[in-house]
Amino acid sequence: MALAQPEPGGLPHGPTGPLRGTLATTACMETLQVGYLHAVAAAAGCSLSQPFPDNGIDWHVSHGAPEHVVDDEVTIKVQLKATYQIPPRPAGPTFGFTLDNEHLVKLARTPVAVHKILVVMLVPREREQWIGAGDDRLDLRHCCYWTNLAGHPVTGRRRTTVRIPTTRIFDDRALCEIMTRVGSGGTP
Repeated sequence: MALAQPEPGGLPHGPTGPLRGTLATTACMETLQVGYLHAVAAAAGCSLSQPFPDNGIDWHVSHGAPEHVVDDEVTIKVQLKATYQIPPRPAGPTFGFTLDNEHLVKLARTPVAVHKILVVMLVPREREQWIGAGDDRLDLRHCCYWTNLAGHPVTGRRRTTVRIPTTRIFDDRALCEIMTRVGSGGTP
């Protein structure tokens, strides 16, 4: 059996760079945001589990610490969304993100036994701009923001636009702060 030899200078490239797979952009965005969540959870010392079937919630994130008052390990539910339609570093204190009303009702339910947050990732439109790597870093672009939609009203006929605070960047520190509040018996 003959093995194909790579072209001189490396593997074949498409017209605009490395040959990328044909997976739909939305599926690739979902995979990217899961990678972001995994990185944040790892840095925060949290464990992740994925409910099966997901029933409208993508991930359960748990944080163990003896300082928690309500239990030594607390959990939140996380719904991930991603979009390239909102530019990086949105101007103003919030940006709008539209959810199907059925999904909003699930995220807005109150009271709850396990709190839920919505995490929205803003990504560049072009996949080749999503990540950058070097000897000392791996950059995921652009950013995730989070919000707690508990009690949020449905205002649209089929879909409702919610406001996501631009100050709520979802990173390891934010996740630790969320878990500290939940561990004290509060809300995210």
